[in-house]
Amino acid sequence: MSKKGENIYKRKDGRWEARYQKGYTENGSIRYGYCYSKTYREAKEKAQKAKGMFVLGIDTEKSAAKKSLSVFCDEWLQLKRSKVKEATLVKYTTNNENHIKPHLGGLDIRALNSLIIEEFSHDLLFSENLSAKTVTDILSQLKSILKYVSKQSPDMEKVEIVYPKDIKKDMRVLTKEEQKRLVKYLLADMDDCKFGVLLALMTGLRIGEICALRWCDISINNMTLKVSSTMQRLRDIGEQQNGKTKIIISEPKSNNSSRIIPLTDSLLEVCKRKAVSDPSDFVLTGRKDVFIEPRTLQYRFAKYAKDCGLDGVHFHVLRHTFATRCVEVGFEIKSLSEILGHASPKITLERYVHSSIELKRDNMNKLAVIGF
Repeated sequence: MSKKGENIYKRKDGRWEARYQKGYTENGSIRYGYCYSKTYREAKEKAQKAKGMFVLGIDTEKSAAKKSLSVFCDEWLQLKRSKVKEATLVKYTTNNENHIKPHLGGLDIRALNSLIIEEFSHDLLFSENLSAKTVTDILSQLKSILKYVSKQSPDMEKVEIVYPKDIKKDMRVLTKEEQKRLVKYLLADMDDCKFGVLLALMTGLRIGEICALRWCDISINNMTLKVSSTMQRLRDIGEQQNGKTKIIISEPKSNNSSRIIPLTDSLLEVCKRKAVSDPSDFVLTGRKDVFIEPRTLQYRFAKYAKDCGLDGVHFHVLRHTFATRCVEVGFEIKSLSEILGHASPKITLERYVHSSIELKRDNMNKLAVIGF
């Protein structure tokens, strides 16, 4: 069976057959070309390349010495290695290997045009079911690669890239009653992990920031919490790693993410009760040689949420909830933006602040002063 909207089929002999249009017969019927391979992706890549060569009237064998887009993808990635953080490099590598090169890598750069890029975007959205945000990230990377290609080949056709429209979904935010229920649960028989979850709820820290947090980052005297590291599990892109992953503790993703957050009096009292003697200990474990990674914390939080009867809740909901509570009590948005580690207040308003119906009602009631 072929994927929706594609002429690629698995044959009875186990091979994949990709069909592409290569012209018309004298009576107007479509003439097709066929490519075969052991895998779906290889068959699709061959068909894309053959289609591109046909459009340009290029003899495929004679053009074999020409650079394909795949070669430029690898060159572009090499240039990025010393300029970006490891997490970003892993993302670029994954996008190249899983999406850009399988779809477009076999094409001669002269065969690339806006229609092919639009088909590529459509396949990512509807055949591979990727989110609009993920597709936009892949297309942004492709745009950067094509900019590099254009410098090497000035006669390359200008390609227009249209990003898919992202349909915003309502963010899940804990109600005040749900938040009280969760806080009561976390405070009862509190261990190090529950304390970390409470910190996230009361400061808006991301899951990677909580996992990397050490006691030296919490100042009891200054009543502050410093965010200077984040933890991620990343694919190990070393040549001999065979797809294995590893834990990385590094600086936050941007300069704005490194920040100092004031602690409330009530949260400070909890910190005093939980504080340990060794400042190098991780907050989530109370040990300097043992940590809890984001995936494990997600699992534990899922159990906490289930115990509290909270539906549709994942760890990032704590951050949404913190931001929303701040707005509800009249928090100054610039300060909130800095506490959340955003580049600008606009991001805070657009992504994370979701007014409750109570706040909307309070604001509507202000109209009473004008007489209706």
